[in-house]
Amino acid sequence: MEKVFLNYKLLDADKACVSVTDSGLLYGAGIFETMRACKGIVFCLDGHLNRLFSSAEALSIQTGCDKKYITDAVYLLLEANKLADARIRLTLTGGPMSATDDDRRATLLITAAQFQPYPQEYYQKGVLVVLSPYRQNPSDPTAGHKTTSYFPRMLALKTAHQKLAAEALWFTTDNRLAEGCVSNVFLVKNSTLYTPTLNTPVLPGIARKAVCQIASQNSIALVEKDMSIDDVLAADEIFLTNVIMQVMPVVAVEKHTVGQGRVGPMTKKLLDYYIEFFNKQCVSR
Repeated sequence: MEKVFLNYKLLDADKACVSVTDSGLLYGAGIFETMRACKGIVFCLDGHLNRLFSSAEALSIQTGCDKKYITDAVYLLLEANKLADARIRLTLTGGPMSATDDDRRATLLITAAQFQPYPQEYYQKGVLVVLSPYRQNPSDPTAGHKTTSYFPRMLALKTAHQKLAAEALWFTTDNRLAEGCVSNVFLVKNSTLYTPTLNTPVLPGIARKAVCQIASQNSIALVEKDMSIDDVLAADEIFLTNVIMQVMPVVAVEKHTVGQGRVGPMTKKLLDYYIEFFNKQCVSR
């Protein structure tokens, strides 16, 4: 029987339940992390937890426990489900609304499933992305945080999939490039990497941070700046990042062909570097 970790207990998945007054269920007052385990090791777990706790503080969501407790819970769950290669979801909400603010206890849910990678063809031939019909509002207090108010992202991603695209690119209300529904975005122009600044705002992605580190370690020029649709259309290469897709090449934006219409040399190089970086991280606890 599949196990989950809910409200500080390891439970059978079919026995797990949350309060009907939970603030995450009623109001989307929650945050989450999607993580990748390989060989029994969670990739950049500290980075995920630092981001989780930073968002919890910024959005006034009580955590109810510390990072070590969650770390132990994640590995306990992997062991209980006998998973070495896994996709892990950690969800933290403000807890039941029926309690007073002083007595309210956060809801912590951790689930894990066997890892299912994106099709290898995506990395060999590249993917199509489309433009999201929606806009990212820089003044939204949840912007730049991975909240459970994710329905607009899922709507945009569903529309993209209906158009046989892998992702949809979001722009801000003032027309700056932001990110994908579930990814950060990088452009390559004249052998220089470009990506939107974190204060666009965009999610401070774990894979995004890894790519920035890799670029620095390998003397690859990287510029974080505001960009527009013109920059997207002028790019020699485009790729997306998150911890599940890693470095995914983009060869078309809507009907526009990116570069030569095939996976570019910089993207190939960074994917190789990323896999090497990933494998080194997933050696031992």
